Amino acid sequence: MPQVSLTVNGKRETVEVEGRTLLVELLREKLGLTGTHVGCDTSQCGACVVLVDGQSAKSCTMLALQADGASITTVEGLAAADGTLHPMQAMFREHHALQCGFCTPGMVMSAIDLVQSHPEGLTEAQIRHGLEGNLCRCTGYHNIVKAIAAAQKLMHHQQQAQAAE
Repeated sequence: MPQVSLTVNGKRETVEVEGRTLLVELLREKLGLTGTHVGCDTSQCGACVVLVDGQSAKSCTMLALQADGASITTVEGLAAADGTLHPMQAMFREHHALQCGFCTPGMVMSAIDLVQSHPEGLTEAQIRHGLEGNLCRCTGYHNIVKAIAAAQKLMHHQQQAQAAE
């Protein structure tokens, strides 16, 4: 059986997988990282989004073997070791950007990539367009958009502070 070696949330992992194993299955079933959800099995809902080498990817449509050598970040890997939430997580919490929570991990991961991909900032329309691959049945998106707008300010401020150091 083939092996896949990758770094997940900063930890190096080598796992035997069947060739048809999806990345979401590896994360949930082999590594126990159940924050990455399976919602639709058709790549429509975005509940399975993780960061692969810093870019959002739907892990339900990616084979685990395709991630060999990659760095994967799941929602479990966002908070600091001391429990401090990532700015996106903190703003989702502060702005009540979740209800049932099923879409939240994928939404947060997509939003992080969206903000990081637009250092010049995003308008409300751009945020809404950037979330088109993520479905939420509960919130109506208004508070999600507010949370992302607030988080982009925090994330850009942190980046500027790090660059000044």
